[in-house]
Amino acid sequence: MKKIFSNEAFEVMHIRNFRLFMVYRLLMTSATLMQSVVVAWLLYNITKSVLSLGMIGLTEVIPQVSIALFAGHFVDIWDRKRIIFFTTLFMLFSSAILVIYSIPGFNFHDSLGVWPIYVTIFITGLVRGILMPANAALLGQLVPRRLLTGAATWNSTTWQVGAVAGPAIGGLIYGFYGIMPALILVLLLYLICSILFFFIKSPGKVVLAEGSTEGIFARMKEGIHYVFNNQVLLGAFTLDMFAVLFGGAVAMLPVFASDILKVGPEGLGILRACPAIGAILMSVVLTFNPPVKNSGPLLLFSVFGFGLTMIVFALSKNFYLSAFVLFLSGAFDDVSVVIRSSILQIFTSDEMKGRVAAVNSIFIGSSNELGAFESGVAARLMGLVPSVIFGGAMTLIIVTFAAIKSPALRNLKLKS
Repeated sequence: MKKIFSNEAFEVMHIRNFRLFMVYRLLMTSATLMQSVVVAWLLYNITKSVLSLGMIGLTEVIPQVSIALFAGHFVDIWDRKRIIFFTTLFMLFSSAILVIYSIPGFNFHDSLGVWPIYVTIFITGLVRGILMPANAALLGQLVPRRLLTGAATWNSTTWQVGAVAGPAIGGLIYGFYGIMPALILVLLLYLICSILFFFIKSPGKVVLAEGSTEGIFARMKEGIHYVFNNQVLLGAFTLDMFAVLFGGAVAMLPVFASDILKVGPEGLGILRACPAIGAILMSVVLTFNPPVKNSGPLLLFSVFGFGLTMIVFALSKNFYLSAFVLFLSGAFDDVSVVIRSSILQIFTSDEMKGRVAAVNSIFIGSSNELGAFESGVAARLMGLVPSVIFGGAMTLIIVTFAAIKSPALRNLKLKS
């Protein structure tokens, strides 16, 4: 087969399975984040409570954290393609719940309250707890080791494109046409994802190393020890967990859009998309200039920059300035995402990737949802703007502490 691209930066895209996987990731991310922005706006319109938005994060993180380690174990011993396919069907089911809940004329929110929304969010958390380690582990099987940094960059870019398309399209459709068309589109995208995965050839189960433990709890413990005994993995995961826990303002965007910036659901969609736009442009830069040298300092600098942007966003009352600093936050975050993803792939053996990625999902994935809960509680106790300033300041303190106390991160180079 002739090569589609000649540039070395695009070499990983020669692999058909990888290309199909990226299309799946694009559509899955678009659908999930489209649903997220619609659900957040719907919930705030019903409750008018910042705490209810914070509860979204808590409702999603509990099942995600609870299932992650078990999922990591089975990801390492079962066919990863099958796991992803059947888990995607759960997202299709949860989307159908929202569509039924929102049928005009039935007024289910009057009789059932907001519980069906939280049930959907709970299912989403359960699915994320499985998909995060499964996706990371399958990625490692689809491409050779020497292309893992390039694959991580493309994976990040694809995710960010979906993060732009999902919130923007979801906000615009909700704003101009109503909630039903937006939710039906989400349902259709999940259906397409389910069908698309049939065309990805399964690389099969991973051959376990000789002498590896077989018991589920022993294997889960082995994965945890693997992370905690590796200073680079532990340092990168911990840094991002605390930075995102305190530094994220995304959960409060519906309140900023509605009460401070006065821009409605259309503006909310744009604000949600801005970080991803910045991340996409940064991904283009990283595709041709992979962060393989001075990776540690770049990681620390990017997380510090992310914290600064959160402080400026909190102080801004101008829509365009707010959008710009969110754009910068996405650019900074993408650097750390690519470096962390590369660390996971390069520093982890293939037969351990499911369990290590599961631990990573607890550290990093859950920090987004716990961060949303923290943001809601802090906004309730301190006020919206002071709470986001506090979170940004905590991020700066944490990254400074990490820079001083973690020489493994300061000196990290993914390639000499």
